[in-house]
Amino acid sequence: MRIVIAEDAVLLRHGLTLLLAENGHEVVDAVDDAEKLLRAVADSRPDVAVVDVRMPPTHSDEGLRAALVIRKQWPETGVLVLSQYVEERYASDLITGELNGVGYLLKDRVADVEEFLSALDRVGAGGTVFDPEVVSQILARSRRQDPLAALTPREREAFTLMAEGRSNSGIAEGLVITEGAVEKYVASIFHKLGLPKTSTEHRRVLAVLRYLDS
Repeated sequence: MRIVIAEDAVLLRHGLTLLLAENGHEVVDAVDDAEKLLRAVADSRPDVAVVDVRMPPTHSDEGLRAALVIRKQWPETGVLVLSQYVEERYASDLITGELNGVGYLLKDRVADVEEFLSALDRVGAGGTVFDPEVVSQILARSRRQDPLAALTPREREAFTLMAEGRSNSGIAEGLVITEGAVEKYVASIFHKLGLPKTSTEHRRVLAVLRYLDS
């Protein structure tokens, strides 16, 4: 395969170049920043771009943003992102849309040569590779962001009836409980959804919108 490497650490960039060349791949370019990466991909149209998430000048997300540009402008080029740590938001951005030819690995995986080369081959063949730790943290983040995750089973039942348009008395009838109990459930739901009482917003409507969005 023809490969472009984007890694600002000289030793790692050189090491990856040697490793890939020794295993039958052609490294058509090895660059140290995101702008050079985009030029290299535009010029050589490699099979795979191996990209570090954090690159100059700010060492924040330049590499990831360049990877997203590659995914959009040159979808035939696979992207294998390498990161020192699990960057949940970046990983989530990367997997939005088509998943053909995309991978996200922690740099520690590079030490396992066979695993790294296997991941590279799969991405180059149009497959998808995600580090188990990345998957675990994305799922955990997804659970944390679920607006209904904090509700008890009984509160969820009350919330479902609320979303159907029932009044407190209707919810009480449906759950066979008192209206006083329903009021406590509703107050708890508002609190857990972060909906304080205001004079300008209807909390019941906002809560139902959260329910539908979830």
